[in-house]
Amino acid sequence: MKIRLIEKTDDKTIAKIIRTSLEDCNLAIPGTAYFDSELDQLSTYYATSPKRNYFVITEKDEILGGIGIAEFYPEKNICELQKLYLTKKAQGKGYSNELMVAALAFATKAGYRAIYLESHHSLQAALSLYQKFDFKMLKTPLLPTAHNAMDCFLLREL
Repeated sequence: MKIRLIEKTDDKTIAKIIRTSLEDCNLAIPGTAYFDSELDQLSTYYATSPKRNYFVITEKDEILGGIGIAEFYPEKNICELQKLYLTKKAQGKGYSNELMVAALAFATKAGYRAIYLESHHSLQAALSLYQKFDFKMLKTPLLPTAHNAMDCFLLREL
């Protein structure tokens, strides 16, 4: 297992992993990452700022998933944890934990003071992971976003 930064050649695979995961959870709907305009070019999106990164996890050169950090609320120095998805065969092996460690380390190094994320109540495994990493549930979103189908909002201080 290896974690590395996303490359242009990874874009199509990561987009497919994200879309397939959302389809499997009945969340291939407007207001989710499924329709994000940058989804098919994540390497370009995350390369546009030194305060952004997207990590992919691989095993024997096969991409199994990824996780991103990007600016969210610059005035308060808060970033957003984005697009944490794994293939079905990679789930349950602790890879999400490894990706979270990489993302949190980057967010800390980038100087953020907190990490925000949006999820959905039906994604219980993801919510359990976030709580394990000390994310706290919020009653409302910090800011309005395009992901208006999400109904769980979490924040972690760094």
